[in-house]
Amino acid sequence: MNIDSLFQAVNQLFALLDTRRIDYVLVGGIALLQYVEGRNTEDIDLIVAVSSLQQLPEIQITNQDQDFVRGKLGELQIDLLLTSNPLFDQVRQQHTTIQPFAERDLPCATVEGLLLLKLYALPSLYRLGNFARVGLYENDIATLMQEYQPNMVQLLAELAPYLSESDLASLREILDEIDGRLKRFERTAAST
Repeated sequence: MNIDSLFQAVNQLFALLDTRRIDYVLVGGIALLQYVEGRNTEDIDLIVAVSSLQQLPEIQITNQDQDFVRGKLGELQIDLLLTSNPLFDQVRQQHTTIQPFAERDLPCATVEGLLLLKLYALPSLYRLGNFARVGLYENDIATLMQEYQPNMVQLLAELAPYLSESDLASLREILDEIDGRLKRFERTAAST
């Protein structure tokens, strides 16, 4: 899908969600575009309740597990993060703001909410050996860290109940590496 088709399909989805009065939060690449430029995406990611799926028969479900549903509305791929996962529900309740998007205001994850979701996913992506997505997520995290300087210690503490000690240790190492890259970037930028 080209970007115009993507935004048209996304608008159709949001109109459907509004008409059905479905509670949702925009997350993923399109949400990230509210905070940083240059992020490409070909799908839309939303946090929703499982019960919302019954109100959206137009979405053709292609895959579903305990925490995620993947589906399609026409050509638009939709990834749904289900509120049955306590972290996803926490992001929905505590890390949401309203952002303008294509002539409408949408509930969108905050920078901290997006970081929580990206950090939560990283250990699993490493275990799966999904290098492309690891790189994308780490770049998203680095970009948000550089642009907004969130309290990463606080975010890791918020994630702690949802991850194993080994996953938390891995995230600390990853964040140290990202922080090192950001410091190198700042030193290089300052010297030119």
